[in-house]
Amino acid sequence: MGDSTPLLSQTNNTSCDSETPPPNNHLPSLGSTIEKCIGEINWCQFLQAILISVSWIFDAQQTFITVFTDALPSWHCVGEHQISNNGSSLLDPTREIWNDCYSATSFNDVCKLPRGSWAWDGSAQVSIISDWALECESSFITGFPASMFFMGCLVGGLFLSTLADSSSLGRKNMLFFSCLFMSFSSLLTTLSPNIWIYSSLKFITGFFRATIGTSSLVLASELVGKQWRGKIGVIGFFCFTIGFLSLPAIAYANQTTSWRNIYLWTSVPTILYCILVKFFVQESPRWLLVRGKKEEAITSLKYITSITQSNLHLAIDNMTPQEEESNLNMDLFHALKMLCQRKWSSRRLLLIMIIGFGLGVVYYGMPLGLGNLSFNLYLSVTFNALSELPSSLVTFLFIDKFRRRIALPMFCMLSAVCSVMSTIEGELWSKMEIGFELVSFFSACTSFSIYVIYTTELFPTCVRNSALSMARLAVVFGGALSPLLVAAGRGNKFLCYGVFGLSIGIGGMFGVFLPETKGRALCDTMDEEENKGKNSCGILL
Repeated sequence: MGDSTPLLSQTNNTSCDSETPPPNNHLPSLGSTIEKCIGEINWCQFLQAILISVSWIFDAQQTFITVFTDALPSWHCVGEHQISNNGSSLLDPTREIWNDCYSATSFNDVCKLPRGSWAWDGSAQVSIISDWALECESSFITGFPASMFFMGCLVGGLFLSTLADSSSLGRKNMLFFSCLFMSFSSLLTTLSPNIWIYSSLKFITGFFRATIGTSSLVLASELVGKQWRGKIGVIGFFCFTIGFLSLPAIAYANQTTSWRNIYLWTSVPTILYCILVKFFVQESPRWLLVRGKKEEAITSLKYITSITQSNLHLAIDNMTPQEEESNLNMDLFHALKMLCQRKWSSRRLLLIMIIGFGLGVVYYGMPLGLGNLSFNLYLSVTFNALSELPSSLVTFLFIDKFRRRIALPMFCMLSAVCSVMSTIEGELWSKMEIGFELVSFFSACTSFSIYVIYTTELFPTCVRNSALSMARLAVVFGGALSPLLVAAGRGNKFLCYGVFGLSIGIGGMFGVFLPETKGRALCDTMDEEENKGKNSCGILL
C-alpha cells in the first residue's frame, strides 16, 4: 500500500509542482506525471465523480424496468355469486366453469377458461401483458422485449465499445450521447402500439445503454489518484442500487395507471441529467494526453486541481516522449486489435469475459426470475435492491484490502452455493428460498463490483474503455440468456436458479489465473503495462 499523503504535497524532482525539470535521462512517464498532477482527491474531483456516477441510476432503471412493465398482472375469478340488480347472474356461468376458475393456478390454466369468467385485479394498462392481451401467448413472446433489450446491449457493446478509446469522442462525450439517445428511445417507448414496435424500441434502448456504465466508471476512476480509484468506482454501484431501488416505488405509484408512465418517469430525468454532463463534467486528462491533446489535458487538469498552468505545461513537456501515444489516425477497432495482438492482453481479456458471462447470468437473471418465487413481487424486488447497498458498502470499505484474484472467486462461489440451495424442495426449504436468493444476489453484486474495478486495473488507459466494454459485453451476453432460463424455471426451478449457481461458480474460478492488481498504479500504454507485469511477476499473465 502506498503512502496516503496526497502526491501534490510531495516535493521531489519529478513532481508536477516542480519548477526545475528533471534530468533528461530520468524523464517521468506519462503515467507517473498524471498521478502526480492529479494527486489523490479534492472536493472538485469528488463532486465530478459523483456527477459522473449518477448515470448508473438511469442505467439500472432501464435494465430492470421490464420486471414491472412486462410482469404478469394479478387476476381474480368473477364468481357465480355476483348477481345483477334484476336478480340474474352477471355471467350466468355453469358451476363447472366457476369451479375450474377457482382451481386455476397459472395463466396456462386461465387460458382454457372463457374470458368472461375472470378479470384483472386492477387496470388492464398496468402491464404490456394485460394491455395487449398477451396472457395466453408463449413465454417466448412475453419474454421477447426483455431479450431484445439485452440483444441491443450486446450489439451496442460490440459496435460502441471502442469509440471512447479509438475515436475523438472520448469518455465524456460517449457518456453524454449514450445517456441522451437511451433516454430518447425510452421516451418513444411510451408510444408503442404493439409488442413488436415495443421490442424494437427496447433493442434501441439497450444498444445505447451498453456503454453508459463503462464510460462512467472509466471516466470517474481516471480523474482521481490510485488511493481513491477503487472507492470512487463504488460510488457508481451505490447509484446503480438507488436506480434499482427506485423502480418498485415508481411502479407502485403507477399501479393503477399505465406501464407507459413508468417509462416517462425514468426517461425525462435522464434528459435533464445529460444537460448537466454536457456543461459540468470534465474529460479524462489521461485519455487526452494519450491522444496527444496536451492543451485540452492541461485545461482539464487546471479545472480539477489547484496547480498553476505554467507548472502543468512544465510537467507535461518533460514527459518521456515515447510514452505519448497520440494515434490520431486510429480506426474504429484499433483498441481491440491492440488487445488481441499481444498474448498477455488477449489472455487476460478471455479470462475476464469467461468470468463475466457467469456473473451476467446471475446478476441480471435473479431480478428477472423473482416472479418464479412464492413471494410478493414489489417486496422481493425491493429486498433485492436493498441487498445491493451492503454489497456496495462492503466493496467501498474493503476494496483496498481485497486481493482481487482471491475475493472475486470467493464471492462467486458463495453466490453459487446459495443459488443452488434455493432450489431444494420441501416445506421448510420453500420458506427459506427468498433468504438464499438474497444472499446469492448480494454475493453476485459484490462479485460484479470487484469484477469491474479489477478490469479497469488490468488494462492500460489506451485500451481500458474497450477492455471494460468487452468485459461488460460478456456480462450482458450472460444476461441475454437469463430470460430463457427464467422461463424454463417456471416448470423446473433447478433450470433457473440451479443453472444460475453453476454458471457463476464455474466462471468465478477463472479469477485465480489473473494477476493481482491491489495497490498498483494505473498504466497508460501497452508497453508500460507489459513492462510492469514482467518486473513484478517475472512472467506476464
